[in-house]
Amino acid sequence: MHAWRVVRPGPPGTREFELRNEAVPDVGDGELLLRVLACGVCRTDLHVVEGDLPVHRAGVVPGHEVVGEVAALGTHVTGFAAGDRVGAAWLRGTCGACAYCRRGAENLCPDSRYTGWDADGGYARFTTVPAAYAHRLPGGYSATELAPLLCAGIVGYRALRRADLPRGGRLGVYGFGASAHLATQVALAEGATVHVMTHSAQARQLALDLGATSAGATEDPPPEPLDAAILFAPTGDLVPAALAALDRGGTLAVAGIHLTGIPPLTYQDHLFQERTLRSVTANTRRDAREFLGFAGEHHLRIVTTAYALDQADQALADLGVARVTGAAVLVP
Repeated sequence: MHAWRVVRPGPPGTREFELRNEAVPDVGDGELLLRVLACGVCRTDLHVVEGDLPVHRAGVVPGHEVVGEVAALGTHVTGFAAGDRVGAAWLRGTCGACAYCRRGAENLCPDSRYTGWDADGGYARFTTVPAAYAHRLPGGYSATELAPLLCAGIVGYRALRRADLPRGGRLGVYGFGASAHLATQVALAEGATVHVMTHSAQARQLALDLGATSAGATEDPPPEPLDAAILFAPTGDLVPAALAALDRGGTLAVAGIHLTGIPPLTYQDHLFQERTLRSVTANTRRDAREFLGFAGEHHLRIVTTAYALDQADQALADLGVARVTGAAVLVP
C-alpha cells in the first residue's frame, strides 16, 4: 500500500515527508483493519509534520479523521463485521483506570494515545484502530463529508460545550476553518446568534451563507458583547481581544492543541467581571457519540476540498496558508 511518513519533521523546505510503498499493517488483538475511504487533513497533522508537537512515534503516518471500511477483525473483537463503515478519530487509547478516566475525563488521561501521533493514522490505503475506540457513523453523508466530523466536528463540539454558551446566547467564533464551520452550525441549530471574525474573505462569506449574523475581519470587534467565544485560530495574539469582547460572565474556550504566545493580559480589561478563559484538550468518546448523534439528526452542511492521497503534502501546504475553504480531505 501507499502511506505518507514523517521521516523528519520541520517547516516547509526542511522536513522529510515521504510517500512510501509498504506492506499493509497487521491487525492486532482487539483491533480493526480499515481500508481508508477518506481521511481529513487537520491542523494538528500540520503540527505533527512541522514539529510543533514533539515526536511520539518516529516516522509516523499522520491522519486522525479516518473513514474506513472494515477489512479484517482482530481476535476478541465483537460488534463489527467486514464491510462496516466506521471512523477512527484522534483519541486512540486511554488507561481506563486513572482518576481522570474514572470520573469521565478520559481526554485528560496521562497515558492517552493518539491516532497519527502515537500510532500510524490515515494518510495511507489501510490503517488500524482499536475496536473500543472506533466510531459508528451517521447515514446520509459521503465518506468525504464524514471525515472532518471525526476531529474538526468532535473537537468543535467539545469547544462549544466548554464555552458555556447559554441557550439563545451570543457566540463569537475566531477563525473559520473546518472545526469552526461545523461548531457554528451546532450553535445555530441550538438557537444561538453567531458572530465570526476571520481574515479570509471566502470564509467570511461561508459563515454568512451558513447563517452567521455577522462576519468581519480578525481584528474587528464583534457588533455586540458576547456571552461566549471560541478561538479556533492557533494565534495567541487574539486571546486578549476575544476576552475583551466578552460580556460580563462570558467564557472564552481555546480549541487548538497548539497556540502561539499569548500577550500580557490585564485583570481589569480581560478577566474582571467573572470572564473565564478555558482550554480544550482532545475529546472523550462521549463527546464523539453525542456529536455524531447530533449530525445524524441534523444534516450538517460540510464544506470540503478533496485531494488525492499523493497530494497530502500540497493539502498541508494549502492548510498552512489558509488556502482551504472548509475542510481538506484526502481521498485514496
